[in-house]
Amino acid sequence: MASAPLVRGFGAGAAFAYRKGVRISVERFLADASRLAAALPDRNYLLNLCSDRYHFAVGFAAALLRRQVNLLPPNETPDLIERLVSQYPGVHCLSDRATGFGSLETMTFPEFDDPGPVAPPIPDVPETQIAAIVFTSGSTGDPVPYRKTWGSLARVAAAEIEILRLRARIGMVLIGTVPPQHVFGLEATVLVPMQGGLAVHARRPFYPADIRAELAALPRPRGLVTTPVHLRALLAEPDEVPAADFLLCATAPLSPQLAARAEACFAAPLHEIYGCTESGGIASRRTVESNEWRAMKRVALRTDGAGTWVRGGHAETDVLLADVIELRSRGRFLLHGRTADLVNIAGKRTSLAHLNYHLNSIPGVRDGTFVVPDQGSEAVTRLTAYVVAPGLTRASLLAALRQRIDAAFLPRPLHFVEALPRNETGKLPHRALEGFESGLAQRAG
Repeated sequence: MASAPLVRGFGAGAAFAYRKGVRISVERFLADASRLAAALPDRNYLLNLCSDRYHFAVGFAAALLRRQVNLLPPNETPDLIERLVSQYPGVHCLSDRATGFGSLETMTFPEFDDPGPVAPPIPDVPETQIAAIVFTSGSTGDPVPYRKTWGSLARVAAAEIEILRLRARIGMVLIGTVPPQHVFGLEATVLVPMQGGLAVHARRPFYPADIRAELAALPRPRGLVTTPVHLRALLAEPDEVPAADFLLCATAPLSPQLAARAEACFAAPLHEIYGCTESGGIASRRTVESNEWRAMKRVALRTDGAGTWVRGGHAETDVLLADVIELRSRGRFLLHGRTADLVNIAGKRTSLAHLNYHLNSIPGVRDGTFVVPDQGSEAVTRLTAYVVAPGLTRASLLAALRQRIDAAFLPRPLHFVEALPRNETGKLPHRALEGFESGLAQRAG
């Protein structure tokens, strides 16, 4: 049976993580994972809710060693947790904070003593072992589960390391604003370090001041893994950002203007990852250089009447992508927005992704989204937009939009709001957006 090592790319005594200003060696990580594996109760599934990224990585590895499946939910709402408890018999929880889920058997992450100068062997994990069940974000409905083998996770990490040329950055510490329970966060801030000899940063800073402080406290080389929403908020503030050596962004396409500004402010190259929960990351681009995406090694895309499919490499089955994709030569393609986001008004077609791109590229717009209102069985005749832009007027914003999009797609109405109900990865889950719109309507009424 084929297997893949739990970690690779680390020399003796190399840093695996930085936590509370302390450097943690890869030997300490392996010892902690082994000790936690021995302490876990004998169950089938581990609901890994650790917010500390080092704790999460140790818990993830410990579950692998005990042949337990990591459950990685997109959120921690009581309703979703209760559904997981009923759907996955034998589930227990590992957390480093109070969860409040009384019906769920929960183990508090133990603080292990330093084992001293030990050098435990690097364990191999069968590639066919189910390592995790990940869930879609719920941006288009209820979260949907997908099983991931250890082989597929190790291969996606290797593919991302190769396409991002991270072999030349061994030892770099990655700070992430995305949670490790999300596929992008899992791959980029946990698996890539584990499989590429990079270091994990334990905290997950959210506010711009925290991101700047955490980044400045880390040794060079250092990189930032983030989303367009977090990056836009960070660069909207006047404070100077610390220099970085690498920037990685995902969860939504980034505008070339924001990418160029980020590269100038951080003095570092910025790359994007494209993928989905079902397939994991499958392509990358350096946004300031090209609008084309380049598929990862051994990943193939094909198009038929149903849409665009991906298979190969770490994608173990055919996956129908939810985006409109224009295939180019040599594994390159253009991304035109989600299939479900296509809009046809007065015989003119566009996508919500295209409209959101132009809305958020307007100077002074901190955040914004177009929405197709519920119009029953009628054809779409108008769009709604919600925007966070405290320094702009309705007239100035609409004038800026007219310069960027066809008049048929101008929002009617246009709502100015204080914030949008984005989740931890910057997405707008369908239910959250519905509740947000309902709340606005009730206040207006």
